[in-house]
Amino acid sequence: MDDRGGGSFVAVRRISQGLDRGNTCHSTTSAELVTGSTAWLGRGLSCVCAQRRESDARPSFELTLSQEECLQRLQSRIDVPYDSSIPEHQESLRALWNAAFPEEELRGLISEQWKDMGWQGKDPSTDFRGGGYISLENLLFFAKKFPKSFQDLLRKQEGDRSVWEYPFAVAGVNITFMLIQMLDLEAVQPRTLVGATFLKFLAENESAFDLLYCITFKLMDNQWLSMRASYMDFNTVMKSTRRQLEKELLLEDITQLEDVPSYKLLTQ
Repeated sequence: MDDRGGGSFVAVRRISQGLDRGNTCHSTTSAELVTGSTAWLGRGLSCVCAQRRESDARPSFELTLSQEECLQRLQSRIDVPYDSSIPEHQESLRALWNAAFPEEELRGLISEQWKDMGWQGKDPSTDFRGGGYISLENLLFFAKKFPKSFQDLLRKQEGDRSVWEYPFAVAGVNITFMLIQMLDLEAVQPRTLVGATFLKFLAENESAFDLLYCITFKLMDNQWLSMRASYMDFNTVMKSTRRQLEKELLLEDITQLEDVPSYKLLTQ
């Protein structure tokens, strides 16, 4: 998660919208690609969060036993890198393709076809370095839980879109990375109120991180449209998305993630 040097990005020019572990947690276009040099996508994902100085003082929040166990389980997921040699990871990647393009047969795990989903090149494994295997799990959860919203974002079917759009899949990896930082999930215990609040949701629903990912992706796209953004505005859109998400998570009447106002943007 610390590979934060400068990387490359891919902008997607729309051609057509018709791209025809046991614990106490409760389970509950075709596109034309343009590459450039910046730090907001690909290997360098540092743009989506504020930089923290070591001297910054943060409060800590005590966890219940169930919250601690759920956090440790989520941290174990976060620590898993994507490994193209592991059959389970290969199958998850194939499952993502099948969910995205059920009528088109995938010719291989390394294929030019992946660019249609918004990966930077023909091998998606190179784009997982910022988010790890959990970023693939997040995308797959989104595709299965909210297939209509997933397809709408993948194919850019809603709103007055920019000529140069954000690449769907790589933007998804950025969202995973942003959420991990926003919620301070690599710390032993939360040091922000929003992180502590999230762990309450996680203790009630072990899929809370995946669900929050779906909410965030849809919220990001909503912000993108309302700001009439183009690919050079991606950093600004992500910062705006983070501010709005933090605000919604801290509303007094939120008792579960389904109460977050932006949850209503999602459709199944």
